[in-house]
Amino acid sequence: MDMDDAYANAKYIPNASNFLEQWEDSAREWREMENAAGRLQVNLSYGAHEREKFDLFLPSGRPEGLMVFVHGGYWYQFDKFRWSHFAEGATARDWAVAIPGYPLAPEARISEITQSIRKAIEEAAKRVRGPIVLAGHSAGGHLVARMLCEDGLAPEIAARIKTVVPISPLSDLRPLMETKMNADLRLDLAEAEAESPFLLKKHIDIPVTVWVGGAERPAFLDQARWLAQAWEGASLHIEPGQHHFNVIDGLKDPESPLMKALF
Repeated sequence: MDMDDAYANAKYIPNASNFLEQWEDSAREWREMENAAGRLQVNLSYGAHEREKFDLFLPSGRPEGLMVFVHGGYWYQFDKFRWSHFAEGATARDWAVAIPGYPLAPEARISEITQSIRKAIEEAAKRVRGPIVLAGHSAGGHLVARMLCEDGLAPEIAARIKTVVPISPLSDLRPLMETKMNADLRLDLAEAEAESPFLLKKHIDIPVTVWVGGAERPAFLDQARWLAQAWEGASLHIEPGQHHFNVIDGLKDPESPLMKALF
């Protein structure tokens, strides 16, 4: 199998570049609107690295709790500003939403990015009381799944986690060692195994819904199935017709099946 082709998403999505442009435009418009309404706190620091900052979107009233959304990009591309509008569904349900940035490969290894997300969640949790739900897309799906493993979160934060939805996650990192992107990721077998949720035990006893689009690449359907099968109590939801770029659209709709899986 050609692993580069197996994990190539844009190549198999018509007009894929339009999604990237639309995300950027929609995110900017959402930030402007929320900032004007006094519901946005930007670039809150959670660490020393310039990318260790998160944006916090607040509902109109007192937050019911905190949702953290971690973006994807194979750990080596994108920033938090492209995803702001995906906070819309949760804030409409009166939840605060933190969207963290994080250091990217090749500067950071995946194990280091995992620790950045841990710090981001713990810092955001200091600012918003109540239960916490985690969602992440693609590489972000990997990162939120990693938070459920034994070395994931501090016990006092883990106790507040209500549910986790990894969306189109990378759960077994070993196949990525055979891709060209590994020149940036720098995965060796030891790190790939240590950072693969599929190979690790779920340490927090909470509901997990592994979400994936029915029209995604077979490799991503496999990755989702592997995680759902490996973790006791996890369920798999395959959303018909959705591909890797539109599978997260439900985050914008407070009544979508994806949002109901989170809340």
